[in-house]
Amino acid sequence: MAQLACKVTPRSGKDQVMGVQVASDGSREVALRVTAPPDKGKANKAVCKLIASELGVPKSGVEVKRGDTSHHKILQIACDQGVVDAWMQSLEVLA
Repeated sequence: MAQLACKVTPRSGKDQVMGVQVASDGSREVALRVTAPPDKGKANKAVCKLIASELGVPKSGVEVKRGDTSHHKILQIACDQGVVDAWMQSLEVLA
């Protein structure tokens, strides 16, 4: 099982992965936008669907481990951590 830190912006124009943000402490999180509102878990479902699509895993293989009601979430993904790390390396680093 792999983990992924992400920052989610709900109610966006489209579902998309924006890139990787690097915090002052050196931690990295993926910036995501989803069209779904943060209402009754709709945005969380959209996040899981988007990440599953990006990584080629089933939707049921992605779940919000921490941060259900926060913009900052930790996802648990049913794949090898190396796959997630390699995918993150391929993303644009945001300023």
